[in-house]
Amino acid sequence: MKMDIFLTNNLTKKKEQFVPKDKKNIGMYVCGPTVYDDPHIGNARPLVIFDILFKLLKNTFSKVTYVRNITDIDDKIIKSSQEQKISTKELTNKVTSSFFEDCKFLNCENPTHQPKATEHIDLMIEMINQLIKKGFAYENNNHVYFEVKKFSDYGKLSNKKLKDLIAGSRVEVSENKKNSEDFVLWKPSVKDEPYWDSPWGKGRPGWHLECSAMSKKFLGNEFDIHGGGIDLIFPHHENEIAQSRCANDSKIFAKYWVHNAFITMSNEKMAKSQGNILKIKDFRNKISGQVLRLALMSAHYKQPLDWNDKLINDCQNTLDKWYRVYSTDIKSVQVTKEILKPLYEDLNTPGYIANLHKLYENASKGKDKELFISSCKFIGLLNEDTQQWESYKKNKASISETEVNNKIELRNKARDNKDYKEADRIRDELLDKGVLIEDKDGKTLWKFK
Repeated sequence: MKMDIFLTNNLTKKKEQFVPKDKKNIGMYVCGPTVYDDPHIGNARPLVIFDILFKLLKNTFSKVTYVRNITDIDDKIIKSSQEQKISTKELTNKVTSSFFEDCKFLNCENPTHQPKATEHIDLMIEMINQLIKKGFAYENNNHVYFEVKKFSDYGKLSNKKLKDLIAGSRVEVSENKKNSEDFVLWKPSVKDEPYWDSPWGKGRPGWHLECSAMSKKFLGNEFDIHGGGIDLIFPHHENEIAQSRCANDSKIFAKYWVHNAFITMSNEKMAKSQGNILKIKDFRNKISGQVLRLALMSAHYKQPLDWNDKLINDCQNTLDKWYRVYSTDIKSVQVTKEILKPLYEDLNTPGYIANLHKLYENASKGKDKELFISSCKFIGLLNEDTQQWESYKKNKASISETEVNNKIELRNKARDNKDYKEADRIRDELLDKGVLIEDKDGKTLWKFK
């Protein structure tokens, strides 16, 4: 089933038809986590969005190589390890393990490759040597910098002009640089900091260089799609383009640049500096990962997504409803073009969810159940059976079945005594503890919500 994929390409600032370099092997690189602290909900958005794009590409092409890196050496990592009084290795192993648990919790497929920066330092040193040799980089006092003005296309992705960058420069100030806008490729390590031997002394690579070296190893000098959060456009992605194209003598680096917008809370960007971080792992025992996954795709990836209790409750209720028609006995069928169409149109996940709601209406009347369940599974939903889903809700409720039955008995007595205020109080108390009750044909039915 071949359909054309359209994506918003931030390099050209417009929506374009996706035409791959090689139809037999699609290459996609997405910036992964810097493992200095557990990932938060803002970090979860690109995990889910690019997981859906990965599924869509595999549905269209015979081979897709999806690379998502792990940055396990960085100034933030060194600072965090020092604060926690543990080695950088111990910190990065712990956070990487937590990150993998988060991906599993969100029902994301594993990328084809998940390279770690520390395993590719030799490639980074090789790339720096190339940049120095070709006149794009210079060494000063054991530091190596990329000389931005030597690359005429600098600023095209972020739509920034070099003179404006210099005027409003917020980049690292250093007397070792020739120009304020130049960025670091290699820096020396001071005592107790991790280091690698290099022609410029003991040190470590700059953050931007890591992605350039690892994408080259797994995808070549030029590839199809580069993804990440919108906050990475400048300077990270702009710098990747500059150093990669100059080192590799290539006209392009990635052909399509796709970025997801921020997650906000009360319309404020979720960020450590804002003090409004919600870590993914804190949701693991409170809510199903499917609920988070549905919430993360409820707005178009280009739009900000405001995170709040109503969003979570709505997604919980939607999945609860969808599980009423779920069955493991139903065989999987191919999802139709008509249903998939919104995803092919620039990953329009809200449009796809609208299609799922329509399919559910049919399925609840006994029609096209196979198509409904297969369409949910296509985007990583309904990945647990009904029993798991119900037991999860049961675990979430802060009350046992015996207590529920005792409360219902007390409520029935209150109603017999016409003490409706007490009866309502008991009903509300049960609701707060995760139990829904319904009076039907003289009996009180209940279930975990």
